[in-house]
Amino acid sequence: MSEPTPPKIEFPCEGYPVSVVANTTEGFVAVLEDIIRRHCPDYDPETLRVTSSRNGSYQSFRFCICAQSEAQLSSLHEELKATGAVHMVL
Repeated sequence: MSEPTPPKIEFPCEGYPVSVVANTTEGFVAVLEDIIRRHCPDYDPETLRVTSSRNGSYQSFRFCICAQSEAQLSSLHEELKATGAVHMVL
């Protein structure tokens, strides 16, 4: 029996959800949104949801973008990880 093929994203994909887990750092929302806008000029800040961990050490950020390509998603992921504050991008 063969492995099921993972679903492929059809581009452009409006409302593509992205989750980021990062250290709680003052001013990180501005850094995050600057990075998002560089890769996704049509980003709507109204889609951003921020949740703090129970002890306040981490924050999760959920937002939606219009995903244009694998390359766009990859470069967004790389720049977010390069901040040094980001632990995961999903």
